[in-house]
Amino acid sequence: MYEGIVQELIDELGRLPGIGPKSAQRIAFHILQTESFDVSRLAQVLTDVRERVRFCEICGNVSEQDTCSICRDPRRSPTTICVVEEAKDVVAIERTREFRGLYHVLGGAISPIDGIGPDDLRIRQLMQRLADGTVTEVIIATDPNLEGEATATYLSRLLQSIDITVSRLASGLPVGGDLEYADEVTLGRAFEGRRVVG
Repeated sequence: MYEGIVQELIDELGRLPGIGPKSAQRIAFHILQTESFDVSRLAQVLTDVRERVRFCEICGNVSEQDTCSICRDPRRSPTTICVVEEAKDVVAIERTREFRGLYHVLGGAISPIDGIGPDDLRIRQLMQRLADGTVTEVIIATDPNLEGEATATYLSRLLQSIDITVSRLASGLPVGGDLEYADEVTLGRAFEGRRVVG
């Protein structure tokens, strides 16, 4: 335990996901000991992010405008939607350069233990996007873990009533892993080998 404001800084950094007590302490001391570290720039960027960044009205991806750059891109195919859990998964898939359709960000995955059900996700908005018949395929690209599989199963059952091809990313992704940590080759192979669900 450190005194006053130093401990407050460590505590606040430790509240960030993926930052444990030791990492929070290392970051805090890096900020304190590195004279060239521009604290005011970091504070300004954090403030700007909170003020300017929002979620795309169409897909739920992060954007500084009402719609994200992917939804605005006329070169993207409107007939295919890739459903992901989080906006960070869009970046992981885009790095592969294998997918040229649109995205739909659910905002999480079904997790009864955490009290997250289908109504807590952007599933209703997905169904609204599919209503006009433009989309011919939905690719379910949820994480290959328990929550991601539960979400994929729920979506595939829900989409069976619509005349649409539903596919799931193929093998190549480790079970229990997260899309954001997959390398481009593995994720690219998973896209190429996706399979139809149902």
